[in-house]
Amino acid sequence: MNTLNNSGQTQEAILDAKLDIAEIHAAAARIGDAIVHTPTMYSKTLSRITGADIWLKFENQQFTAAYKERGALNALLLLTDEQRKRGVIAASAGNHSQGLSYHGTRLGVPVTIVMPRTTPTVKVMQTESVGGKVMLEGETFDEAYAYARSMEKQLGLTFVHPFDEPNVAAGQGTVALEMLADAPEIETLVVPIGGGGLISGMGTVAKSMAAQLGHPIEVIGVQARLYPSAYARFKHVDLPSGGDTLAEGIAVHEPGKFTSQIIDKVVDDIVLVEEPHLEEAVALLLQIEKTVVEGAGAAGLAAVLAHKERFTGKKVGLVLCGGNIDTRLLANVLLRDLARSGRLARLQITLQDRPGALFKVMREFNEHNVNILEIYHQRIFTNLPAKGLVTDIECEARDREQLEALISGLRAKGYSVSQVELN
Repeated sequence: MNTLNNSGQTQEAILDAKLDIAEIHAAAARIGDAIVHTPTMYSKTLSRITGADIWLKFENQQFTAAYKERGALNALLLLTDEQRKRGVIAASAGNHSQGLSYHGTRLGVPVTIVMPRTTPTVKVMQTESVGGKVMLEGETFDEAYAYARSMEKQLGLTFVHPFDEPNVAAGQGTVALEMLADAPEIETLVVPIGGGGLISGMGTVAKSMAAQLGHPIEVIGVQARLYPSAYARFKHVDLPSGGDTLAEGIAVHEPGKFTSQIIDKVVDDIVLVEEPHLEEAVALLLQIEKTVVEGAGAAGLAAVLAHKERFTGKKVGLVLCGGNIDTRLLANVLLRDLARSGRLARLQITLQDRPGALFKVMREFNEHNVNILEIYHQRIFTNLPAKGLVTDIECEARDREQLEALISGLRAKGYSVSQVELN
């Protein structure tokens, strides 16, 4: 039996479907009254840091803090009256669930979201707070997805895929319509890829508008190295997929079938980024632009930071596609960024276990004006002699030069000092 999407097409028809600029313009007209036309702004500081001219599209300013509601709303508005009455269902533990729930509730369409039982409570609460009915089923996303598809058939609901559907991709493409209208000088778009809905829509717009703008627009996709599914397919290589990535919003094991067809047509290249660059990008956007983004939302900037030579001198547009990041995780990212910059450090110092030994070390910190945050002693679980002592000191310096001066000063006094490094 063929599964119907929200416009009554069979799955086979979806795979044969096309995505063109007219559909994206129609989506823009359809959703415009309920979606924020987010600003596209030039960043002087990020341009100086990267060597490229950087424009930022602040999609983290949508009501649900992510671009996902564009595609979800477009799909909802194309439902028949009968489909609206019965309701929709989706499998998602991310931004799609919130965008679909918010706009579905606003339009009077019942929304059911299936999440794995392992989903953090905060994500369940966020979806319920905007009107979605959450069902926890299965231990993995694949199991939750399978359950959602079974409920679609049993209850006569309409399944709204988070990315692998033309109506959703058309809605996501409206990001590029706004971006290129506000900053027509952009010549390169760097777009995060999870399932491929965003880059399919944006790439279609970019290639269609090149003649109108008077210059070609390069479309570059970016994925976390831990989840390189679209990259591997694009480059015809076999790479492992999995792990804990900061960019969980694009942590997809396999891109969509429909979106893969569009990617082949409109994407010029795909690059990978490591976790430290994702963390650096999140921290930079908060420190410089005063805006909160999740890991996936910072992936575009991470790509420019990781591949500076590729983007030097180019006019680059980046989409801050989401801002839903756990506050504890954000705090951890910011502290790790301080550590990488040399402003925070943990030093392991070997001492003799005698009165006054620690005081002498602390005097060195005082002389170099480095603030001590925490001190940890280890007498038992160490390879040192019984009279030896390992002291871990967490400290805060003005910059890396000040920290290096302290370490040199301690070593000059005969102390064995090592610094705990991050990955």
